[in-house]
Amino acid sequence: MDLATIVGLIGGIGMIIMAMVLGGDVTIYYNLPSVLIVVVGSVFVAMQSYTLEQFLGAMRIASKAYSYKSIAPEEIIEEVVELADAARKGGLLSLEGKDVSNEFLGKGIQLLVDGHDPDVVRVMLNKDIEMTAERHRDGAKMFATIGDVAPAMGMIGTLIGLVGMLANMDDPKAIGPQMAVALLTTLYGSVMANVIAIPIQNKCMLRSNEEGLIQRMIRDALMGIQAGQNPRIIEQALKTYLPATQRGVDA
Repeated sequence: MDLATIVGLIGGIGMIIMAMVLGGDVTIYYNLPSVLIVVVGSVFVAMQSYTLEQFLGAMRIASKAYSYKSIAPEEIIEEVVELADAARKGGLLSLEGKDVSNEFLGKGIQLLVDGHDPDVVRVMLNKDIEMTAERHRDGAKMFATIGDVAPAMGMIGTLIGLVGMLANMDDPKAIGPQMAVALLTTLYGSVMANVIAIPIQNKCMLRSNEEGLIQRMIRDALMGIQAGQNPRIIEQALKTYLPATQRGVDA
C-alpha cells in the first residue's frame, strides 16, 4: 500500500471510532440486524448487476489497486533506453532472455524477438492495454455500484426499524432496539459507501491511469526499438509523457 492509502484508511476509520468512544459506550454502535441489512445486503444486491466471474474479478482488482506497487515512469524510460542500446548493438535477438521489471514489457520484447510484423505488434500491444483498462473499469464500476446501493440499503433498514417501532408503541422495551436498527443502518450505509466503496473505486481508476501510462510508454518504446530508432530519440519521445517539471523544462 502507498502512504496515502494507509493514512487515509486508518485515519478515516480512526476518526469515526474515536467519535464513538468519546460519545460513550462504543458497543451501542453495533447492531447485527443493521450489519446484515447494509453490509451483507449491499454485496448481494450489487452482485445482481454482474456475473459471478465479474464480481470475483472486481474483488481481485480491488486488492491489486491497494497492493499494486507503482512504477516510476523515469525508471521505465531508463530501462527501455538500455534495451534500445542493446538492440541497436546486437539486434533484436539480443533482447531474448533479458530480465525486465514489467510483465507487459516482457511480452512486448518477446513479440519483437519472435519477428512479428510491426503492425501485428502494435495491434497486440494495444489490445493488451485496452483489456487491462477494461478490467480496471469493471472493478471500479462494481464498487461504484456498492457505493450507490449501501446508502439505499441503509434507508431500507431505517424504514424496517421505524415500522417495527411503530408496531410496538405499546411496548416501551421494544422501541429502543427498533430505533437502533433505524438509525444504525443509515450510519452503516453512509460509512460503507463513503469510507470503503467510493475510495476503492477511485483507487481502481487511479491505478488504471498509472498502469495505462506505463503501458503506452512501453508500447511506443518497443515500436521505436523495432524500427531501429536511436535510443536518445526514443528517450526524448518518452519524456513527452512526463510533466514539464520532470522533463527539466519550464512548465
